[in-house]
Amino acid sequence: MKRTLLALALTAALPFAAQASELSYNYIEGGYSRVSGSPKVDGWGLKGSVALGSNFHAFGGYTQYDVSRSNIDIDYWNLGVGYNHSLGQNADLVARVAYQRAKVSGFSSLDGWFTEVGVRGMLAPNFEGYIFAGYENGDDIDSEFYGRVGAQYKFTRNFGLVADVKFVDGDQEYFIGPRISF
Repeated sequence: MKRTLLALALTAALPFAAQASELSYNYIEGGYSRVSGSPKVDGWGLKGSVALGSNFHAFGGYTQYDVSRSNIDIDYWNLGVGYNHSLGQNADLVARVAYQRAKVSGFSSLDGWFTEVGVRGMLAPNFEGYIFAGYENGDDIDSEFYGRVGAQYKFTRNFGLVADVKFVDGDQEYFIGPRISF
């Protein structure tokens, strides 16, 4: 039932997608981040991407988390490259790979990497969406598959509001904040 509703919603949005602008891989976004569960883990993050020609982009991000009812802080960052292949005027197939590191106060750093593949596209003139499937692993990070979905509502060509949810191992990681595209 949910798949049928999603398919109908995407089909209904197709006539509007033809009016949409091109996808931008040049942006900076910042905002609030939270990981589900107990104790409360939340903080702020800053992410960005820059196009490297027409089919490649570099990206990275930094998030600082606080664990409630403790003196534990987590500094997480990643840096990677991506490949974007046009599936039409308003949609791209995207593949990405990145190095990631988390420093937990009072403990050693956790190093690893992730890779993900998905589709990013304009669903309406001011509404962009994406869906990714990913895998992360490393010497200090458990190997796990994950899913990630997100959207951006564009108030103008250069300013929007982004929301993102990552589903991994029964938990969710949420992010919401403004994006500036250039």
